[in-house]
Amino acid sequence: MELKKLNPKYESQNNLNYYQGIIDKVSSYDPSIKKDVLIKAVNFSRERHREQKRDSGDPYFFHPLAVANILADYKLDWISVTTALLHDTVEDEVATRAEIRKLFGAEIARLVDGVTKLSKIEAPHIELREAENFRKFLLAMSKDIRVLLVKLADRLHNMRTITHIDSEDRRLKISSETLDVYAPLAARIGMQNMREELEDIAFSQTNSSIRKSLNKRIIFLRSQDHELVKKIIKEIKNKLKLNNKHIEIQGREKSIYSVWKKMQKSSIAFENISDIYAFRIICANISDCYKALGIIHNIWPMIPGRFKDYISTPKSNGYSSIHTNVIGPLGRPIEIQIRTKKMHELNEYGVAAHWYYKEKGSLPIKLNTVSLNLFKEFSEIIGNSSGAADLLSHTKMEMYSDQVFCFTPKGEVITMPKSATPIDFAFAVHSQLGETCVGCKINGRSAPLQTILSNGDQVEILRTNGQSPQPVWLNYAVTGKARSYINKFIRENDKIEFIKLGRSILENSFILKNKQFHDKLIDPILKQTGFKSKRSLFMALGKAEVNSEEVITLIFPNKSKNNKTLNLSTNKKDKGISLKGLKPGVAIHMGECCYPLFGERIVGLMTEGKGITIHTFDCVTLERFTDNPELWVSLTWNKKNSENNIGRLNIILTNKKGSLNSLTQTIAEFGGNITNLLVNKRSDDFFQMSLDIEVNDAKHLNEIITGLRTNLSVYEVNRAKEKYN
Repeated sequence: MELKKLNPKYESQNNLNYYQGIIDKVSSYDPSIKKDVLIKAVNFSRERHREQKRDSGDPYFFHPLAVANILADYKLDWISVTTALLHDTVEDEVATRAEIRKLFGAEIARLVDGVTKLSKIEAPHIELREAENFRKFLLAMSKDIRVLLVKLADRLHNMRTITHIDSEDRRLKISSETLDVYAPLAARIGMQNMREELEDIAFSQTNSSIRKSLNKRIIFLRSQDHELVKKIIKEIKNKLKLNNKHIEIQGREKSIYSVWKKMQKSSIAFENISDIYAFRIICANISDCYKALGIIHNIWPMIPGRFKDYISTPKSNGYSSIHTNVIGPLGRPIEIQIRTKKMHELNEYGVAAHWYYKEKGSLPIKLNTVSLNLFKEFSEIIGNSSGAADLLSHTKMEMYSDQVFCFTPKGEVITMPKSATPIDFAFAVHSQLGETCVGCKINGRSAPLQTILSNGDQVEILRTNGQSPQPVWLNYAVTGKARSYINKFIRENDKIEFIKLGRSILENSFILKNKQFHDKLIDPILKQTGFKSKRSLFMALGKAEVNSEEVITLIFPNKSKNNKTLNLSTNKKDKGISLKGLKPGVAIHMGECCYPLFGERIVGLMTEGKGITIHTFDCVTLERFTDNPELWVSLTWNKKNSENNIGRLNIILTNKKGSLNSLTQTIAEFGGNITNLLVNKRSDDFFQMSLDIEVNDAKHLNEIITGLRTNLSVYEVNRAKEKYN
């Protein structure tokens, strides 16, 4: 089979040479290639997409071809490249699943089906539809990692061409989704190069002004340090060459988006970021890595708390390297990463590199050891989530990469996100251990279950078979796996309690009517009410979604003049906060010690005579109630809270012409609205002021804070945690 020119207008001989180049590229590294099938896929995709155009005006086929080329650059197997060529044919309805299966086989058909975007799922809300798409995507990629690799390459090419989309709203939506879902997924399977490119392009769309501002500052810093990188590389080489001849030194600037994330995470200004530059020492073997580390620490003093050994304890995505920060030449802080060449390839290309390094004769890449744990956890979260939206929330938490490494008493390494607690540790070891947890020991000493774990902690979980997950655990569990299990138990327990309560309500209503209750009286009215079982009717009664009087009226219609149909609509008023297990009418107050915002983890404190006061999870007020867990109430935000939230900031502003105008402009650029401003103190050089800003949620306020930190007129900005004087 050979490539044929289908459209003379667009397909010159150069185009055909490019198509052939991809086939030759795959042939160079994959000896199992079936060229005739790959060529057939090129011709099939070109033919079926011939009437379609992209936003740029180019023929649509250029997109699947580009996706295939990205995967070929990562040296993915020929089946993955073939899948990339065909990945949009079924979704765009230019081919059927049956056709793909008949022409290209069951394996390629299954992969194409897994990559399909599932955009035609019917759901009442856009958010739910997107979450349902994400659930099905997770299920598909958990069966074969190549589904994810093709999908990431598809998203990467779409991001590379995003400027051709005219609609700003559509560009922002795609870019936000890339930052929230696809870049973290690329990070979790170790594909750092792809993650950085996805983040940088998306960031240029979501925060173009901030990106330009940071880029200008980095360019300025580069101009001042023109020879610094070369000097450091030369000095490292001179120091290491006597001890290790087989080394390679690389120097690079960190990406603009990673600088921005560090500013947000650490609440620091650009000038205080110590590791704009990073240097890599690539050694021949692991022994040489540790020798190089000793030489580096002998040359330059190490910055305390900035050393990480991911060779002895690799990250969950397989990342291996030694990281150290030192005070280098000219007193400048620099980050140095030390690794072997194979580690470097695996760190940069992740799961894709595992395909390249696989042993001869091994099976095609599917669920290897790097991705197995991640997708095993995703599968468990899928099984425990109450719905697609719940799944999306838990899974996003599971994808972000900041991690701590803790040990079981037997020395097994357990990797979890930062801020994880012994509850998260217990569920990470085994779900049954988490469900029966009653306490813990950290480094041999008894500790509260809400203790935040640190790197190197040894954790022993105490358990008993009579224990079950407690609702209060949600206040300090952070991993998606732990929270999904706890929520599942709460749902099941609530269901049992509501059924008991509903039955009791109906029995009491019968007593008041001088009637004797038994279950058989319910059977004749089930069809009228629309409930499938007595249990579901009892549950609705327990939740106050159905009135017991109406049920009795249906059972004894002759006793009432007006025959009524059961009113199934809930009478509960949405108070903006979902309070599980509380009676309607409880007073709710926002804590004035911490000013909670939508999106933050919150907890309620029950106060006699006052009702419930909502606090942020890190509020100092909670420390006084650690011994009174019965007063803590598990709370979650309702979506109606995602507007008109007031965030309070304390700001020190330089006292110069135009400073206040610059401050208000920055806040406006980020979509904030100042509702109150109070100058607390004034001097010749600075203003100290407090601002109330209307924001969407906590994330929105943090973006404003980070934006203000890039403003030269702002000396200091922090979120307020106390009342105005």
